[in-house]
Amino acid sequence: MAIRLVIFDCDGVLFHSDRANVAFYNAVLREAGEPPLEPDAEIAAHALASSELYKNYFADRPEVLERVRQVSRGLDYGPFYPLMEPREGLYDILKALRADYRTAMATNRSKTVHGVLNHFELAPLFDLAVGALDVERPKPHPDMLIHCLDHFGLDVAEAVYVGDQPTDAESARAAGMRFIGIGPIADRSELRITELDELGPVLRSL
Repeated sequence: MAIRLVIFDCDGVLFHSDRANVAFYNAVLREAGEPPLEPDAEIAAHALASSELYKNYFADRPEVLERVRQVSRGLDYGPFYPLMEPREGLYDILKALRADYRTAMATNRSKTVHGVLNHFELAPLFDLAVGALDVERPKPHPDMLIHCLDHFGLDVAEAVYVGDQPTDAESARAAGMRFIGIGPIADRSELRITELDELGPVLRSL
């Protein structure tokens, strides 16, 4: 079957957003009276949903976990959007892809999914955006990708997922979907790209 739908992760794929995410989480922790993220947690912050990150980080301190969750729910992500850097040529690449494919975003972001699209004026370039609050289980579970397939009424062979984290690859594998790795995970992916502008030729080869 030909590919009809391209699903993108957000952070690390559409954006270089390491600085933004770490700054947001550290702001949450500061307001909750906790020290900044440890280096290992900074790495996890780019792959896990915030609910999972907090649960893992404060597993042995339930009272702190609840306080951090409350602070996170009330903290505005707006000031951190400017720290996100769109991938080079992002808008032109998406516009070109939409001539031949439907496009969707599946990300472990929660309340900021549509905020990202609106802030960067990307909403017209996506047919669907799915986040951690839209499904029962975040990545690495396959729920988001299955949600995308159900929304468009497509077979799994008609879609491909583009991600940069092991959790993205695991989610695609669990859904039975082809996966294209970009960035550090590319070397461990059957299909790989270095930059987004390489995506078109790879898709046409499928």
